[in-house]
Amino acid sequence: MKNVLFVLTSHEQLGDTGEKTGFWIEEFASPYYLLKDKGVNITIASPKGGQPPVDPKSATEDFSTPATERFNKDEDTKAILSNSVKLNTVSETDYDAIFFPGGHGPLWDLAEDKDAITLIESFYNANKPVSAVCHAPAIFKHTKDASGNPLVKGKKVTGFTNTEEAAVQLTDIVPFLVEEMLQANGGVYSRTEDWKPYAVQDGTLITGQNPASSELVAEKLFEML
Repeated sequence: MKNVLFVLTSHEQLGDTGEKTGFWIEEFASPYYLLKDKGVNITIASPKGGQPPVDPKSATEDFSTPATERFNKDEDTKAILSNSVKLNTVSETDYDAIFFPGGHGPLWDLAEDKDAITLIESFYNANKPVSAVCHAPAIFKHTKDASGNPLVKGKKVTGFTNTEEAAVQLTDIVPFLVEEMLQANGGVYSRTEDWKPYAVQDGTLITGQNPASSELVAEKLFEML
């Protein structure tokens, strides 16, 4: 049985707006069920442990999908989620791959989290898949390869686009724009139309553009496993 580590944000404040953020349900639920249904064992971690905050908008009817509806009725998974393990207690050696769901939260915590950075680099250096969707490619802000270059330098990547951020009117709220950061770090950034499914793979790096891309990322991850 393959073991995959899911890492979720612990950050719940949307800048200084007074609004809440967190992880986006579809970006967790869609990959979680795709992998779980194929017999993959999943461990959920977060920087603070315990219940990771849910972006309240992702729980609304507008963003309902078969996976989110399944999650809403799945008390077992909600219980596991509410007891996420602390990120600083997990080791790359116990897992075959790592996956980061998005939501705006990771821009504030996971992008800067030393434990997350160390884990990502150790998975990458061990030639194990590192995958992230939507805002979660924010994790590549400070990660480096063995030569000390940005991890995404020269690699094909995608992530939440500047135009998608503008569409949700958060361009001036977020600490940085995922698309711009990936390009600044030398990533070979590509995208499709706003809100359409799109995922790219380069070696062991797998990234998806937006919530609709979550399942594509999980499919590519499963193929690698």
